[in-house]
Amino acid sequence: MHQHQPAFPDARPRVGLGRIFCALALIAVSGCGRTETARIEGPDVSTKLPDLVVRARKNLVFVQGGSFEMGDFGHKHNEEKLPYSGPADDGPLHKVTLDSFSISAYKTTFADYDVYTQVTGKPKIAMGHFDKQFRDIPGSPAGVSWQGARDYCVWLGKQLGIPMDLPTEAQWEYAARNRGEYLVYPTDNGKLEFGRNVASFDQRRAYAKKHGIFSWAVPAAVGQFPPNPLGLHDLVTNGMEWTLDWYDESYYSASPERNPTGPATGTQKTLRGYYVTGENELGFLSMTFTRQHSDPQLPPVLDSDDRPTDSNPHSETTFRCVANSREPVGGR
Repeated sequence: MHQHQPAFPDARPRVGLGRIFCALALIAVSGCGRTETARIEGPDVSTKLPDLVVRARKNLVFVQGGSFEMGDFGHKHNEEKLPYSGPADDGPLHKVTLDSFSISAYKTTFADYDVYTQVTGKPKIAMGHFDKQFRDIPGSPAGVSWQGARDYCVWLGKQLGIPMDLPTEAQWEYAARNRGEYLVYPTDNGKLEFGRNVASFDQRRAYAKKHGIFSWAVPAAVGQFPPNPLGLHDLVTNGMEWTLDWYDESYYSASPERNPTGPATGTQKTLRGYYVTGENELGFLSMTFTRQHSDPQLPPVLDSDDRPTDSNPHSETTFRCVANSREPVGGR
C-alpha cells in the first residue's frame, strides 16, 4: 500500500490494523491466541442461499461500456494544471475502452460470506476475539484475502448462472468515476463531505460506542451514506477493495487500451478505495484513481511478543464482485 503516516506509532506496514487492535486488547482481555474451529451455525442453508442469490442479482448495477482516460487527470481538470496525487503509479493518463459489465452496489458482507463458507464447507472466517466484536453486526463488510474474495465471486457467479469475478482495476475506476467522468472522489458529488457522504470521526466513534466495539477504526455497516451517481456505495472508505489485477507501478505505460486486466504476473495485488483513517489523510488516499497494493495473502497477526494470534490479518481488505456480461443481469 502507499506509505503514509500510520494511525498508531507502532503500526507495521502491510499487516493490517488487526495487529494493533489485538495488542491493545490484550491489556484488557485475554484470548488473542489460537484460531477457533469454525462451526456451521444459523438457519438452514436452504433458506439462506436462495435469499443471497436473489439479493446479489438485485444489487448488480449495470455499467454501459465505453472509453475513458484512466489515471490521475489533475493536469486536465484543475486550474493549476497539476496532478492531484504525488505517487507516480497512477499515471500516465491513458485511454481505456471497456465492454459493458455489472458490479455490485455494495461490498460483500460477513453475513453473505458466511453463507458461502457454510455451503462449501470452508472454515468460517474472522472468528478471533476482536473480530467477533464487529463481524456479526448486520452489514459489516467482510475482510478477506485476495483468493478468498475471488473464490467467492466465482462461486456466486455459478449460483447466478453468469460469469463473475473480481473487478479489474479499469472496471473499478470506470464505475467509481461514473463511467469515466473527471470525478476526484467516488461519492455522490465527487467531493468528501464528512458527516454527509463520508463518515466523520464523531460518527465512527458513536457507531463504535453503540455496538460496543473496542475501537472506532473498524469498517461500519455498508450503505449508510449516499452512493455515487451509478448507485455504488462505500467506494471511498470502509475497507480497501481487491481488484483482479497484479500490481505494477509502471503498468499504465504499457497497458492495452481494450479491457486491460493488469500484468500477467506479480507479487502483490492492486486494491482501490481505502480503509479507515483521519479525515485529512483520507483526502489523499481515496481518490478515484488512487492505487493501493498488498500481498494477496498476509501472514498471521502477531501480538506484542511476536506470537501468532487469532485476529484476522485481512481486516482492511474487502471486495465487491462484477458480472462480466455485456447485457444487464441485475436489478439496477
